Amino acid sequence: MTSTLATYLQISNNMAKWQNLTAAEPLVKAQTEYYQKNIGSIKTPSDLVNNYRLFSYVMTAFGMGDQVYAKALVQKVLEQGTDSSNALAYKLNNPNMLALAKAFDFADYGDAATGAKGVQTDVVNNYIERTMEDDQGQSNPGVQLALYFQQHAPDIKSAYNILADKKLLTVVQTALGISEYSSYQDIDTQAKLITNSMNIADFKDPKKLQAFIQKFSVLYDVNNPSAATAQDVPNALMTGAQATSNFSVDLLASMQAIKPGSF
Repeated sequence: MTSTLATYLQISNNMAKWQNLTAAEPLVKAQTEYYQKNIGSIKTPSDLVNNYRLFSYVMTAFGMGDQVYAKALVQKVLEQGTDSSNALAYKLNNPNMLALAKAFDFADYGDAATGAKGVQTDVVNNYIERTMEDDQGQSNPGVQLALYFQQHAPDIKSAYNILADKKLLTVVQTALGISEYSSYQDIDTQAKLITNSMNIADFKDPKKLQAFIQKFSVLYDVNNPSAATAQDVPNALMTGAQATSNFSVDLLASMQAIKPGSF
């Protein structure tokens, strides 16, 4: 099996190609065409949640495809909007739900909400991106996590954003060597641990972000041996396993340059 890093880089370096391939998949194409043709007819939150096909598309686009059962909750979130800090969208501490509420702004724009660019274009792009990630996750969850992190990490503002997103948290814990059991600690303690271990602002630098994802990808394979063959894991990061001499010299050099606290 190809390593997590090799697969991630193959996709990341040819993102437009992979997105086009995903968009052209028969099911994806059919769902997208239905969405584009019908989303303009949606005038209220109730209209949206009660059209299963559209609602499922939207929930998938915002990373909540497994929560299509939460019709009543989503309807209430959309009805309240995001103007008030007391709105349900903020209280749920779910960045995906908040993003959904901001995109489908029925509270401010009423029946014109679905004509916004975020609804007409961005939702489609998000759906294709999430579908591509999910497709990769079928064979290697590490690749799915790496692609997800690449897309969302630049928007991280604090450690609490990471703690509120299980996928972001998994990547950070893996890359920094933080035990998953730390999640049982007080949330402020967890936030302090993450903040002291890296500089979140570095994720806005494409090169530093790529280095962080590279570190995660290699360590993911170390922690999940079935995700890659032993030949794909560098000697510097292996314990009790034999590394291969044909592993990328550039990768070894870059991995050696990444030290704890450099993020």
